[in-house]
Amino acid sequence: MEVRWAIAATALFAAGGAAQLAGAPPWLWWTLYLACYAAGGWEPGLAGLKALRERTLDVDLLMVAAAIGAAAIGQVFDGALLIVIFATSGALEAVATKRTEDSVRGLLDLAPDQATRIDDSGTEKVVAAADLQVGDVILVRPGERIGADGQVIAGVSDVDQSSITGESLPVDKQTGDEVFAGTVNGTGALRVHVTRPASETVIARIVAMVEQASATKARTQLFIEKVEQRYSVVMVAATLALFALPLLWGTPVQDSLLRAMTFMIVASPCAVVLATMPPLLAAIATAGRNGVLVKSAVVMEHLADVTCVGFDKTGTLTEGRPHLVHLRALPNPGGDRSSDTEGRAGTEADRLLTLAAAAEQGSEHPLGRAILAAAHDQGLPLSAATGFATLPGRGVRAHVDGHLVEIGSPAHLLDQTVPSDAGGAAQARAVVADLEDDGHTAVLMLLDGRPAAVLGLADRLRPDAAQAVTQLTTLTGTTPVLLTGDNPRAAARVAGQAGITDVRAGLLPEDKVNAVRELQQQARVALVGDGVNDAPALATAHAGIAMGRAGADLTLDTADAVITRDELATIPAVLALARRARRLVIANLVIAGTFIAVLVAWDLLGDLPLPLGVAGHEGSTVIVGLNGLRLLRNAAWQRAAALPATARKPR
Repeated sequence: MEVRWAIAATALFAAGGAAQLAGAPPWLWWTLYLACYAAGGWEPGLAGLKALRERTLDVDLLMVAAAIGAAAIGQVFDGALLIVIFATSGALEAVATKRTEDSVRGLLDLAPDQATRIDDSGTEKVVAAADLQVGDVILVRPGERIGADGQVIAGVSDVDQSSITGESLPVDKQTGDEVFAGTVNGTGALRVHVTRPASETVIARIVAMVEQASATKARTQLFIEKVEQRYSVVMVAATLALFALPLLWGTPVQDSLLRAMTFMIVASPCAVVLATMPPLLAAIATAGRNGVLVKSAVVMEHLADVTCVGFDKTGTLTEGRPHLVHLRALPNPGGDRSSDTEGRAGTEADRLLTLAAAAEQGSEHPLGRAILAAAHDQGLPLSAATGFATLPGRGVRAHVDGHLVEIGSPAHLLDQTVPSDAGGAAQARAVVADLEDDGHTAVLMLLDGRPAAVLGLADRLRPDAAQAVTQLTTLTGTTPVLLTGDNPRAAARVAGQAGITDVRAGLLPEDKVNAVRELQQQARVALVGDGVNDAPALATAHAGIAMGRAGADLTLDTADAVITRDELATIPAVLALARRARRLVIANLVIAGTFIAVLVAWDLLGDLPLPLGVAGHEGSTVIVGLNGLRLLRNAAWQRAAALPATARKPR
């Protein structure tokens, strides 16, 4: 409703302005302006009257009264402009609120509606997931979403739980491991003992945390709105006094009304509103052209206050998918060894990678796709594999060029090595431990039952991550923080590459929220993330920033700003732009306040001619408006991106 009326009011205002500039008869553009009043003013006017019934005077009613007063003395354009500003801002706020609410409700779709429950006799029955009770046992087939939080009691599989923990790779699950509702089972079947009712699952708690944090942040207002109540009361009281008191001294009603209306015009906060909004809106437009969608003027104010930035790891600092980083060949029966893939000059590593990639051609696992991609990048020709088989939770097996190739979890495959190759198995364990200590995911390759190579895979840091961290440290005076659900070793490796020293790993969504709250005791925190598991923390942070291309729908709607091109370098730039916008707001408020003070004093203490009062009021409005629009230039973004060499904290 708000959007339609705001569009109608804007269209009528534009039509009235065009008619006035074209020299149309006054009755035509007056009619269009008054229609604009009706379209954009009835909702804020009604809201203001309802507030008045509760003995509260808000700026909505004040704006409508000022617009009517402007029309009463012939300044219908000013009143229509004021109506359009308020109608548009109200519509944008309503749209943002509704989208967030819809997305929060849609989050529950991550958890399946139904689950397969197994009773004591072993009979399977499909039931509603919401009806599952603690103690029930459910069967999760390959590719299905897990219907409840619980513990694996039978089966082996790999589970994609990135929606909960943000881990970039599926996690191997076996008896005794915990699983979460809404996560996706891999290639094996699992039997899960339900440990939490549907209302208390991790995904349900994410919904509750997002709703609670969003409701808290929704109460945040622009600085100018924080003083609207007192300003409204003072202005209305002064207008009534200027009209009533002179009547007691015998002043004609018309003269008294003219003075009161002149006061209302010169004291109306048109210039103050324009002092605040144009710089912020211009900054929003400029940021949007350069890859950052800032959702409101309030958000731009919040970005200007940020003194600490927190990053998620997977999909935010990193690209969110594994890459083959190392291939360490093990001694073969002939004793030859090859070098690492990072500097591979020999042909043995190429041969092993070719065999591994050929065996993985039928795999859908992210690690298998990464191995296959590495071979394609090297331009290696791949033979056809036969007898391909997927071993749930363990890896793959296939015959390639007369060899049996097995690739998978070192913990499982090392138990299958031939007894005569105990030395190779021991060396494989040492290489695996070395790679895992360095934060990589280690995969073992067996060739005809013997350890042939250990492959190290890892997520790749975004190219501009380290530069963004350095710039944010310079801008805020505080080194960014890494908050991730991934394991500590992988987190430490990425943090070291990015230049981050404060690392908090293994965090579930509620842990991230607690970490943000802890940081906010000493700083204004902006959090950057991309996954569903980041949404509660994004809603809790002073400013939440989402990665646009990889971001989940809930994350994009919950966040206050979206990096549309996933370029981390735009984060310090938009923070610097927000700070410049705030400086312009302060300068504009000084200009507008000075004009209002001078014109009001003149009207109260002297005899301010109405045309001069209108000219002064309009002049201040034009000045602050043009001053704010300076941020529309491309030079504003370039200046923001060229950060200062020394730290500058917000005032």
